[in-house]
Amino acid sequence: MVKLQMTMTQLKPILSHLDAIRSTPGKFKADKYSPLFRFRLLSVPKLTLWSILFLILILLFFLFSPPTTPNPSRRALQTTSWGGSTWEHRVRISARTVSKTRRTVLVTGAAGFVGFHVSAALKRRGDGVVGLDNFNAYYDIGLKEGRKALLEKSGVFIVEGDINDGALLRKLFDIVAFTHVMHLAAQAGVRYAMQNPSSYIHSNIAGFVNLLEVCKSATIQPAIIWASSSSVYGLNSEVPFSEKDRTDQPASLYAATKKADEGIAHAYNHIYGLSITGLRFFTVYGPWGRPDMAYFFFTRDILKGKPIMIYEGSDHGTVARDFTYIDDVVKGCLRALDTAKKSTGSGGKRKGSAQLRIYNLGNTSPVPVSELVSKLEKLLKVKAKKKVVTMPRNGDVMYTHANISLAQKELGYKPTTDLETGLKKFVKWYLKYYDSKKKKSAW
Repeated sequence: MVKLQMTMTQLKPILSHLDAIRSTPGKFKADKYSPLFRFRLLSVPKLTLWSILFLILILLFFLFSPPTTPNPSRRALQTTSWGGSTWEHRVRISARTVSKTRRTVLVTGAAGFVGFHVSAALKRRGDGVVGLDNFNAYYDIGLKEGRKALLEKSGVFIVEGDINDGALLRKLFDIVAFTHVMHLAAQAGVRYAMQNPSSYIHSNIAGFVNLLEVCKSATIQPAIIWASSSSVYGLNSEVPFSEKDRTDQPASLYAATKKADEGIAHAYNHIYGLSITGLRFFTVYGPWGRPDMAYFFFTRDILKGKPIMIYEGSDHGTVARDFTYIDDVVKGCLRALDTAKKSTGSGGKRKGSAQLRIYNLGNTSPVPVSELVSKLEKLLKVKAKKKVVTMPRNGDVMYTHANISLAQKELGYKPTTDLETGLKKFVKWYLKYYDSKKKKSAW
């Protein structure tokens, strides 16, 4: 499509010139020796010949041009087939519930970090769970495959597909009358948006809208709980960050897409009666985490003896994060699901006002990144090769600090894991996981 647009741009002067030629005879007299006069002397057969040759050149241009590089961040929508009696049977089995609440939950991003832990927790307590994930290659797919294997052992079937695939979503809703949707699928990462901005629009905005469209059209609309982000606070200077603070100054495209989603959620709640709860996560960490997070790649590089960069402000200010352990976040997600009221619409028609909420899920204890590194050095028993550098303009912010009083009051949310305890659990998992991978590769 881009190449076609380039071709049309090149043709525009020619087409404009031809459009200027008047077709009504007798009103325009061309100079006998002008290029236009010579053009009009061409016979029709010659014009036809030149037109054919021109079309052939365009065709050859497209045929022999190098193919466009595919987006590495996600697989194409149709790379994996779905459907059929066996596939439908697996979906139904996975959605079976043994709890008294009879909840059936569709978890998007189920092979992701938070999605994996939330799916496992829901299944453990007896809820019916069906996962959905497109297994994009933003980071090591091996981690996602490992999470998938563990979930399947516990009875959770993860459908491979994209949330932008409306036909797939409608099929899942035809098979299972989901009572809840835990929407955790998203293109993550603040810095990657500078390399591949379209992936954030595709996943975080278009994908969210597509999911809401299917949910609002359901005969029995599900309640929706979805992952926003602490990044929406952007350049906000109020500390700690409260849900009442302004969020109209995003510092990254990722943050802007999450802020847009909060506005989209409000619209669908207002128009269609969808019950929607947004959760603003604060720097979630722990076992089976994301390799693009600082605590993860710091651990990797310290063990490999590679230098690590520690950011500071232009005025040598401290960069700090409100690190929140995965188990605490999972508890918050489940409490949000358990307290979510039913949607009030049906088949795309609103029948009354519906619940709309937004909560911070953090730890309320910001820790300087330098302190994070010190704790990792202690746990790994390796001295890090540190390089302090000024934070670049890549979308990161200097600090995050959650005010969780609203979540405490309305969800009973109470984080209990301090950073040292959480990092100890992460390091134990990390060493075990990558040691086993080394042994397998040695075989």
